[in-house]
Amino acid sequence: MRSIWTGSIGFGLVSIPIKLFSAVQTSSLDLDMLDSRDHANIKFMRVNEHTKKEVPYDKIVKGYKYDDDYVIVEDADFQAAAPEKSKVIEIESFVDIDSVNPMYYESSYYTEPATKKNKAYALLLEALKKSKKAGLARFVLRSTESLCIVHPVEKDIVVTRIRFQQQIRDQNELNLDDKIEVTKKELDMGLALINQYAEKLDLSKYKDEYHTELLKIIEAKAKGKRPTIKKLKPKASKNNDLYEQLMNSLQSKKQA
Repeated sequence: MRSIWTGSIGFGLVSIPIKLFSAVQTSSLDLDMLDSRDHANIKFMRVNEHTKKEVPYDKIVKGYKYDDDYVIVEDADFQAAAPEKSKVIEIESFVDIDSVNPMYYESSYYTEPATKKNKAYALLLEALKKSKKAGLARFVLRSTESLCIVHPVEKDIVVTRIRFQQQIRDQNELNLDDKIEVTKKELDMGLALINQYAEKLDLSKYKDEYHTELLKIIEAKAKGKRPTIKKLKPKASKNNDLYEQLMNSLQSKKQA
């Protein structure tokens, strides 16, 4: 793996030099955009709006529109805005991991200590495990400030970027009715159904089946075959009574 960020984790007066590595990879198929007439690959060009000519990548700079002109923003400007956040993931506080709503999660990164036998790294990892806490920190990645939690995953310290509160849209924008009454009989049946489906989490059982099936269709078409299209079978009950639907769900799960 190639590191995407080099810096350190700040833990009180302790500084732990680390590298960040992306912990996730896409499972989607790499599909190219083609011209339907001759299947030629579509190329996107960086074109100067005045000269209409392509601009070499090394001649492209970033600019912020200010009044009627642009102010050029250079790499040094990004670092000058917050030099400590550009190189340090400074833990500001520790919170219960369970208190972070999954809605806030964005992307996760593995960390690797700059030196193999780093006692401070081992200490932080073990302390996070024992306390069941996560460090809350801010740092700059790709010229963008991110909020993150620093938490243990097995033998590694993982940095997971989380969204700021201001990025979460207000639920009051939705047309929701929180005054619908549910009977005790219906609630008991719903809880029974949840308990029947409850199991210990094992994500290894779940695969990206959609892209696997899509690849089979592509391979069939490449061999000149017509792919078999599966028909969607409705699972919903024809009975509109909620209690009966729950009861039937319980019965069908038992028979499965």
